[in-house]
Amino acid sequence: MSVSMRSPLAVFRVLGLCASLLAGIASPTAAAVESWFEEFKSSADDRDLYRFLYALPKGGDLHNHLTGSNFSEWWYQLATSKKLNGGYEYYTRVRINNCVGYGQDMFGFAPYLMYFRNLQGSSYAALSDCEKREYKKIDALDAREKAAWMNSLRLDKKHEGREEFFQTHWQRLNDLGRNPYINAEMLVKNMQAFAREGLTYLETMEGTRFYTRPDGSVFAPDEVADIFRKRLAEPDAVATGVTARMQYYLLRFIGNAEDDLEWIYRFVDQNRDLFVGINMVGREDNDKGHPLRFLPTLRKLRRDIPGIPLSIHAGEVDEPNHHVRDTLLLGATRIGHGVNLISDPDTMLLMRNSNYLVEINLISNLLLEYVNDYSQHPFPEYLRMGIPVALSTDDRGMWDSNMTDEYFVAVKEFNLSWGELTALARNSLQHSFVGDETRQQLLRDYENRLEKFKLRFQRRGMAALGDVVPRSHGFTCTHYNLCEFSTPALAAN
Repeated sequence: MSVSMRSPLAVFRVLGLCASLLAGIASPTAAAVESWFEEFKSSADDRDLYRFLYALPKGGDLHNHLTGSNFSEWWYQLATSKKLNGGYEYYTRVRINNCVGYGQDMFGFAPYLMYFRNLQGSSYAALSDCEKREYKKIDALDAREKAAWMNSLRLDKKHEGREEFFQTHWQRLNDLGRNPYINAEMLVKNMQAFAREGLTYLETMEGTRFYTRPDGSVFAPDEVADIFRKRLAEPDAVATGVTARMQYYLLRFIGNAEDDLEWIYRFVDQNRDLFVGINMVGREDNDKGHPLRFLPTLRKLRRDIPGIPLSIHAGEVDEPNHHVRDTLLLGATRIGHGVNLISDPDTMLLMRNSNYLVEINLISNLLLEYVNDYSQHPFPEYLRMGIPVALSTDDRGMWDSNMTDEYFVAVKEFNLSWGELTALARNSLQHSFVGDETRQQLLRDYENRLEKFKLRFQRRGMAALGDVVPRSHGFTCTHYNLCEFSTPALAAN
């Protein structure tokens, strides 16, 4: 091609062509469609695809609620082991004796008519004799009661969805979620499970307040932070090879949420070795938690305190609104869910090829009925328009799923290319809130692991996976009839 460089228009055209070529090279969505991967997808059955994705090196999980990420089997093990749970004893409601009518129970946190609400010994001791007869020690449940207790902590029935999750799961957990030793142990269990799936980073959401000792007295927040630090430093946690950090959660719709945010911001500032960010959680369809409510508080805090990264739930609603845009205005660089972002074209354009990431939760969005089926999910549109995205697990224990399930859904439902598939893991590390030096090390490690995996598979095919046996749970069995790898979570650890 011959172009006269004396023409300003010709120069503009050449520069534009160069920019287009460079953009094509740099864009994950324009990455080479590698024939070996396309051939594998076209010939693999679901079993082989799942084994491949389980063994595939992955990055991190950036959207992970700690107490929602624990499988029912784990909860049972820790609720019944005083050695592991710090010496606590737990009871659960197995019958209704109509002791207090039809209002809330004596603690005021949940409807009275709720089975399998869990109490620690000190809470049980405060009940009336009538109410005590409704409860049974968890380690004394018979086989039928134990199975029902486990199912009460996960979405296991077709009619269960958003209301079951938001209005019963957390209320049932109750005192189990207020034991720092249980949550610290659960964190390590998650790290071990993620390590088997090829993840090297976990950024989980949890707090340090409202934890209680066996006698019912309250831990100081600094004590709880130290319990997490100590557990993460133990050999079995270090041996996972998973780097773990935490985001402090703010329940967005409570009456004193602004005061809570100020306390949390200052606490995170003093504990940046453990906490790397703040996240606003809770039902987004409760308008009392709308994003702009918190803008004045954040602006006040940022005047005096070095910036703290924000990754905030936004767009996890059915109706169109501007919550994603407003959340970016708060200073968030990561958006959790972003399902209705597709209804806000101006904000979509803002986020294209940007430093804003959308944390995609495919399984969560289906089970909580934000989409009726995956043909409605905006994930492929975001991915292929150049909006940075990463897969995450949200409340995987309550979905009975894992990270490989998220990858399996993404590849099976949206036909991801090799470049798109690997960009998801790369994005999860590039957009993590961990320090720069650690982030770069995680990225280098990922690229090394990925290249070795790719070359090995290109040479040997499925034989390269050796004796890899995935450990999956209920989701892929129920939704894809892929039950071969489904094992109880407790046995898997």
